[in-house]
This record gives sequence, C-alpha cells and structure tokens, in this order.
Amino acid sequence: MEILNSLGHPKEIWNLLKFRMRGFWERIHKLDNDADSESLKTCYKHLNETSRSFAAFVQFLDSDLRHSVCIYYLVFRALDTIEDDMTISLEAKIPMLHKFHTFLYDAEWKYTESKDKYRQVLEDFPTISLEFRKLPKDHRDIIVDVCRQAGVGMSEFLHRKIESLLDWDMVWSKYAKKLSDLAEPENTGPALQCLNELIMNALHHIPDVLNFLSRVKNQNIFRAFAISQVMAIATLSACCSNQQVFKGVVKIRKGQTITFMMDVSNLQAVKAIMYQYVEEINQKMSPSDLLLTKTDEIITVIKTLCLPNGSLVYHNKFFPVYVPCVVAIAALIFLYFCTMSQVSGG
Repeated sequence: MEILNSLGHPKEIWNLLKFRMRGFWERIHKLDNDADSESLKTCYKHLNETSRSFAAFVQFLDSDLRHSVCIYYLVFRALDTIEDDMTISLEAKIPMLHKFHTFLYDAEWKYTESKDKYRQVLEDFPTISLEFRKLPKDHRDIIVDVCRQAGVGMSEFLHRKIESLLDWDMVWSKYAKKLSDLAEPENTGPALQCLNELIMNALHHIPDVLNFLSRVKNQNIFRAFAISQVMAIATLSACCSNQQVFKGVVKIRKGQTITFMMDVSNLQAVKAIMYQYVEEINQKMSPSDLLLTKTDEIITVIKTLCLPNGSLVYHNKFFPVYVPCVVAIAALIFLYFCTMSQVSGG
C-alpha cells in the first residue's frame, strides 16, 4: 500500500524498496531486540503500536537513552489518554491528573475503565512503572517533574468553567464563534484561513530548530531530532490549505518518512528539506489570504537561514535514472493483469 501511495514519486518508491531489502523496517518494529526483560519488550511493543513515527525517532538513540525516551513517551501517552478520554468523568479525571506523577512509583496502579484507543497503555501501566524505576535517577527526576507539572496544569485547566475556556485571543476565535463551526462545510474559507494562520505561527519556530540542531554534535542524536523535525515540516505542508484536516487524519506518506531517514545525515540536508517544504507552504497559501504578507516574512527568514550563500545543497542522494522506467513498467503490468482479470471475469 505504501508503494501505491508514492506513485508519482519515484525516489520514494526506490527508497521504500531499498528500505525493505535492507531490513530497516524490521528494525523499527523490533526495537526490543536488545531489551533484557519481558517488561521492557512490552514497553517497546506499546511504543510501536501508539506511534510509528516516534518509534522511528527512538531507534537512532543509544540504548540507555533510548530506553529512557521510550518510557518517557509512554508515561505521557498514558497521561494524555486520561485527559483525552471523554468517557471518564471530571470527578474521576481531575484527581487522577493531579496526582498522576505519584503513580510512577506505585507498582500496582493501573486504570482499566478507559474506552480510549490507547487504553492498553493505562492497563499495562505497572509494566511501564517497573521499567521507569530501573532508569537512572536523573532521568527519573526529569520525567516525574515534567509529569507533575503537566498533570497539575491539565487538572487546573479542567477545573475552570467552560465559559472561561473560550479564550477570544486564541487564533480560532478570529474565524468562528464556536470551534466546532470550523468543521461545517459552509465555513470552509474561514476554516482554512484559521488553519493556515496556525501553520504560519508554527513556522516561526524553525529558526530555533535550526539553531538547536547546529549545536548537536552526536550523530545519532542529531539524526533522531532532525528526522522528527523534517517530518513535522512535511506534515505542515501536507495540512496547508487542505480541507481534509477538518474531515479526517492527514499524514505524510511512508515513502517520505523513509526518504527522510535515508537522507538526513547533516545540517545541510535538513536545511535543504526545510527550504523545499516552506516553499511548498508558500505556494499553497491563497493570494487572497490575509496572512500572505506575514507568511512571506517568516519564509524569507527561513530561506535566508537555509541558503546563507544563495545556493541550495540538494539533499537527495544519487537517484538512478532508470527507476521511473521501472515504475512505469510495473504500472503497465499491473494495469494489464487488472484488465485480463476483468476480461476473464466477464
């Protein structure tokens, strides 16, 4: 299916084939190969099931840090699941959020009444907390502190009256009286303008991202962070001016992810990819969009950072010229068999 999704993008198909041949896909989905306990294997199983993209990120970290980041992710997946689950009453939810950080040292705590799609993480929380307690103390302290702040913040937010949740200074309030109005077909124009403003705001973080990546010297850590950031900018481009955002889930193609994993090896490669996708975002913005001027400003800043010398270092590796021919032949064979199947069936 991923190859069909990448039709029209021969380089992605080529990388998907190489990816499969080298067995990289198995590596992503078997992060527990060096796990020394069944409980740690279970944690990596949950990581793969709840976030394929984050699992790809984690694989590039050294083993000790990888285990800590895996547990960190699962702890906050559990916390976020409680906050998101609308079947949990506020009377039960708020106290849980407020003291969630204390459950990390509770060997028996788990929650089995969630109806959320990620409820298995809550049901297996004793396994997660077991591996949490094995982490280095400084790693545990960071997770507990951030978890405490996040949990308390969520509980205080839910304590507020619904009227106070409607903060009219938020971006969406410029375009609709109610947030749900943006999903209505007759409000497509305002909805897309709201979406594009959020994307434009997100672009302002790219200079800080590039500055951060320029300071990362460990190659594995650099690739882990860099891949997640180029996936993020590609996702923003996919969402820009896209009505599907209000109808379902918008994701980048698996072929794009694989290509990023293969190509992102240094800062210049990251800058080239950033340049490509901010240019796509710029082109997707409507000429009548009131945000166009502000978007042009931040995109100019990003392009300057990516092209300090006025020349782009193309991030793609050598791409065999015969691949488009192979793809075309495969497509013709596919169409031939489809036609023959129809004829024989008729």
